[in-house]
Amino acid sequence: MATVRLTDIIEPAVFTGYTLQETMQKTALVRAGVAVRNNVIAEQLKAGSHSFTVPFWRDLEDDEANIVNDDPDIHSTPKKIGSGKQMVRKSYLHQSWSAMNLASEIAGDDALAKIQSRVVAYWDRQLQKRLVASLRGIMADNIANFEGDMVLDISAETGATGVFGAEAVIDATGTLGDSMSSLVSIAMHSDIYRRALKNDLIEFIPDSQGGTIATFRGLATVVDDGLPVNEGAYTCALFGAGAVGYGAAEPSIADGTEVENLPSAGRGGGQQILHSRMNMGMHPAGFTWVEDTVADESPSLSELALPANWSRVVERKAVPLVFLIARAE
Repeated sequence: MATVRLTDIIEPAVFTGYTLQETMQKTALVRAGVAVRNNVIAEQLKAGSHSFTVPFWRDLEDDEANIVNDDPDIHSTPKKIGSGKQMVRKSYLHQSWSAMNLASEIAGDDALAKIQSRVVAYWDRQLQKRLVASLRGIMADNIANFEGDMVLDISAETGATGVFGAEAVIDATGTLGDSMSSLVSIAMHSDIYRRALKNDLIEFIPDSQGGTIATFRGLATVVDDGLPVNEGAYTCALFGAGAVGYGAAEPSIADGTEVENLPSAGRGGGQQILHSRMNMGMHPAGFTWVEDTVADESPSLSELALPANWSRVVERKAVPLVFLIARAE
């Protein structure tokens, strides 16, 4: 019986490229148009340092226009455009999986397709978890420092008034004022999603990859149980197009994919360990990373959720992000 070895079925460079491409295309947030590839982030991931700065131009102020006249001695005073900067934090990530050679030999199965699909799914989930953790931190910072102007919390309301529904979503989008039409997607817990299904609020439309996308009143729907739940109060997040910029790259020094062989393991039967590494930057628009509390070389999920690590640097309407806190029933 032939033994399928990881070193036989995986070409590290090809596998790394496949993992990066598929993860960045198949994540639900990318498919919904929420997360978009940012070339600046992607390029900076290849450089050194833990973080980097992305400058941006602010919008023009809505000052009243000048009333012109025919007096040559009266001159207009030009206005200027403002600028700002956002600090983007890099994350250096790794995971590994091991298999005993004897187990593979007994199975006698080609593991390539399974390994590829599950590694991509793993990184897909990890990137989404890191975004959800960042959203937790951003929402907490907004409540603490901006009087919650991005948050609508109806969970304490009695009866149906405090329950998730179409009216609640419309009211939440109202925190964006006349920019409310810019929203394209909503992320919700599976309990909220089930309620929306029961109330016939979810429709399914085909996507470009031959699958379907769930939509809520025209908003692409992302279901993630990592969203905050506090004593029956569920947090939903609504996004505008390009609300999150991201970049991903393999490490510059270490291999993105590496197979480690341990011949003596299993009393000589051997063990193989598949290592997968990814450098990632995922940053919500309108916020800067403050680096208040980070214990290791990259922020953990719990550290991404700390409000002290985030600060908003633009006006409310310039942030295509809304939080709705409601009950499921």
